[in-house]
Amino acid sequence: MARGERRRRAVPAEGVRTVERAARGGPGRRDGRGGGPRSTAGGVALAVVVLSLALGMSGRWVLAWHRARRAVTLHSAPPVLPADSSSPAVAPDLFWGTYRPHVYFGMKTRSPKPLLTGLMWAQQGTTPGTPKLRHTCEQGDGVGPYGWEFHDGLSFGRQHIQDGALRLTTEFVKRPGGQHGGDWSWRVTVEPQASGTSAIPLVSLFFYVVTDSNEVLIPEVGSKGQLKFISGHTSELGDFRFTLLPPTSPGDTAPKYGSYNVFWTSNPGLPLLTEMVKSRLNSWFQHRPPGASPERYLGLPGSLKWEDRGPSGQGQGQFLIQQVTLKVPFSLEFVFESGSAQAGGNQVLPRLAGSLLTHALESHAEAFRERFEKTFQLKEKGLSPGEQALGQAALSSLLGGIGYFYGQGLVLPDMGVEGSEQKVDPALFPPLPLFTAVPSRSFFPRGFLWDEGFHQLVVQRWDPSLTREALGHWLGLLNADGWIGREQILGDEARARVPPEFLVQRAVHANPPTLLLPVAHMLEVGDPDDLAFLRKAFPRLHAWFSWLHQSQAGPVPLSYRWRGRDPALPTLLNPKTLPSGLDDYPRASHPSVTERHLDLRCWVALGARVLTRLAEYLGEAEVAAELGPLAASLEAAESLDELHWAPELGVFADFGNHTKAVQLKPRPPQGLVRVVGRPQPRLQYVDALGYVSLFPLLLRLLDPNSSRLGPLLDILADSRHLWSPFGLRSLAASSSFYGQRNSEHDPPYWRGAVWLNVNYLALGALHHYGHLEGPHQARAAKLHSELRANVVGNVWRQYQATGFLWEQYSDRDGRGMGCRPFHGWTSLVLLAMAEDY
Repeated sequence: MARGERRRRAVPAEGVRTVERAARGGPGRRDGRGGGPRSTAGGVALAVVVLSLALGMSGRWVLAWHRARRAVTLHSAPPVLPADSSSPAVAPDLFWGTYRPHVYFGMKTRSPKPLLTGLMWAQQGTTPGTPKLRHTCEQGDGVGPYGWEFHDGLSFGRQHIQDGALRLTTEFVKRPGGQHGGDWSWRVTVEPQASGTSAIPLVSLFFYVVTDSNEVLIPEVGSKGQLKFISGHTSELGDFRFTLLPPTSPGDTAPKYGSYNVFWTSNPGLPLLTEMVKSRLNSWFQHRPPGASPERYLGLPGSLKWEDRGPSGQGQGQFLIQQVTLKVPFSLEFVFESGSAQAGGNQVLPRLAGSLLTHALESHAEAFRERFEKTFQLKEKGLSPGEQALGQAALSSLLGGIGYFYGQGLVLPDMGVEGSEQKVDPALFPPLPLFTAVPSRSFFPRGFLWDEGFHQLVVQRWDPSLTREALGHWLGLLNADGWIGREQILGDEARARVPPEFLVQRAVHANPPTLLLPVAHMLEVGDPDDLAFLRKAFPRLHAWFSWLHQSQAGPVPLSYRWRGRDPALPTLLNPKTLPSGLDDYPRASHPSVTERHLDLRCWVALGARVLTRLAEYLGEAEVAAELGPLAASLEAAESLDELHWAPELGVFADFGNHTKAVQLKPRPPQGLVRVVGRPQPRLQYVDALGYVSLFPLLLRLLDPNSSRLGPLLDILADSRHLWSPFGLRSLAASSSFYGQRNSEHDPPYWRGAVWLNVNYLALGALHHYGHLEGPHQARAAKLHSELRANVVGNVWRQYQATGFLWEQYSDRDGRGMGCRPFHGWTSLVLLAMAEDY
């Protein structure tokens, strides 16, 4: 999975500044000056030479400048979505949302300068010194399992978080009204994970509000540091008010005693919020409930006096946080009220709190359950209540992982000569928004192009309007050439999660065009709103496909090659191919321009097919006449055989300069180093049986009577190769690369593990051929049934055991591997359960 990183770490501020200086064309020019007089003749000769060189180089310079400029120029086609599509006037239901997937609980507006809200918490007294402050989702913080039990993608969600002995339940519900996105309320309930509360210390919850510019928050404080409410005004929200209600016992109205601390300062920058609060938790206070012994806790020693907060900084915004400390169990409610919603009727709306909030939450939960069964019919298909709950969690956590990002990406232009991109500086792309699901809240909380196509296959079954919104945003990222960056790192919070060396996207690198999968589904279903959307999207879809087809063209007609393969470094067993999405999947051992990549050809064939059908539907005769023959040629059995069928291997394969005689061997002091033995590399088909070999089957490019379909089903079903009790493994167990590290510090990734996205494609293909007359119909149907049982059964068992969906699964024992929670394309297990392909 082309993530661009193996380990996540915070970006040093200086590293980011260095990259940004380069993007702005900062320091780096060297100006050498010669000294001493020269003869006139020599000067004339030198001038002639310089002029000749200048005339020759000027053309190349102009071309390079032109390419660099186009790389960061937006495409000229009309936008799919209007510029104000995220505003409360156009999309009030979507204006507020849980669009900060990297935090355990938080909401913000869909705005370039959003109003943000969030939750932190800490168990007091469990460790010496400052308590562990929970805020952002982290792989190694020991929190979990966690995820959304229900989330409708729009107005309601319920999430459970396990933190040691604690169980937190976070809930929200929105209420429409007014002109600014309406009201919403949170409820946070903290309970012991097991019966008995005597061992659980005090718990502090921190509710905060952050502004990103000059808008002023006005807090009103009652006795003992308790905020009565926070009022404010912004141009997008009008007048509003936040209220943190007194704590109660769970499910009760009986009040509980709480201790309060407040802190108000200028916004230090969103990535620094956690550290700022940690650094201020340095004063001891006493929690003194009536009739009980006092207990000490660490609290914020803040003040609400302006002069105590320090300089705010022009346009820096504000950070206001209320700490509430009390004994478990308890519930707290945090309410946002929009001034225009309250003023919209003849009478003041009752606050969405207490029993009214309870009723709203339960009503939404019941509506979710009914809609879920109507949409996916898991109960009707005989799945157990536990499996139905897994399906609900898969969908809900995917929807709860949708984020709204805004910012500028860094782009390295395509200079037209492969390998030359390192010689130019990256440039800043124009600032843009992106509404997208993310693969993992803890590890990849940002947009990934090839992941998003799989995400939207699930989302569109639930709410097609969300898919149209997401696809419209992704197509808004098109540059003048039709390129979309495969990884979108927009805004401070997203950038803080990415090492500096991975911030820059290269304008020659492609990614599998999986956004065309939900587009194909739209065409198949024929919903009028979808078709109207596709009419607007068509010019950009065509430009994107045309860029892919032209920029990744291979060495011979109808062949294609992923640009951007790693060079044959001495530390790598097999150079990676990050743009393919399959990272370390073995390709030709010695990268060259002679390579032909099977999976890329199949993706282009799929794109040509989908764009042709769309052009025909829309009456775009010229485009249909252009792409129709291309689609037919790419799907022609003779052409596919000629370029990719390897008779000596009995399967389809990549082609390139290759040898299997490569090994990683220790060579002190360098460590493990690649050693190439005999036979030396030569042009041949690449013997790497695995997911790539299946692509003509996976994307349903083969005729049901094809003589190649049988051999592909043979290797798919053979446990010596791809079949495992837990799903299809990514690389055959018989391969010399199976389970092999790619470097000393680079464990195997796509070299045997079971991945849900490709298994879903395989299930869809087997289901497809199992319903078409042909010599392999019965076998395909049988394999579909068995593979579905293996995949769904293993994901369910691992979910029962760990509470997580995982990035990948072991083909040896089925255990979850990689990052977690991984509610991106692993949520496709829901469509596999529903047999919806």
